[in-house]
Amino acid sequence: MKDKNCRNYIKYFAGIILLTILDQVTKKAAIHYLAGGKDLELIPDVLVLHFLENRGAAFGILENQTLFFVLFGILILGGIGFCYFRLPLEKKYIPLQWIGIFISAGAVGNLIDRIFRGFVVDFIYFQIIRFPVFNVADIYVTVGSIVLIILLFFYYKDEEFNFLSIKNQTGKKDS
Repeated sequence: MKDKNCRNYIKYFAGIILLTILDQVTKKAAIHYLAGGKDLELIPDVLVLHFLENRGAAFGILENQTLFFVLFGILILGGIGFCYFRLPLEKKYIPLQWIGIFISAGAVGNLIDRIFRGFVVDFIYFQIIRFPVFNVADIYVTVGSIVLIILLFFYYKDEEFNFLSIKNQTGKKDS
């Protein structure tokens, strides 16, 4: 059992590290090649790489609230870690493990930007629908959240989340 737990910890942290590196490499490339207004049109009138210093959240809300976003990101990471390490090591919970890794990596990627740059580097823009400019970390969080919602509504049952109860961890019965 200890060996499985150890592998699970390694998978969690290695997954976050690898995905975060991919996110940071793409942001570094965006800064290098796109900063200064040098847009790159990948699909004409559809997909553009456009550098943006995002000092807020989605759609620019809560602009310049860096401390709030850093604290919120740390809180989210703590909550995901709490849930991840309580997940039973059963096959049916593997999707939740990967969702935890993806959302955590997205949070870490954007936290790194906020802490070290003072803004989040966004650079992917769907011009055809005028969607807000986003980045790879945002894709991790969005896709992970959508898959989580789908699984919660259509795959998992409420009682399959009893492992999250603190009472169950202390040996007391859940009411």
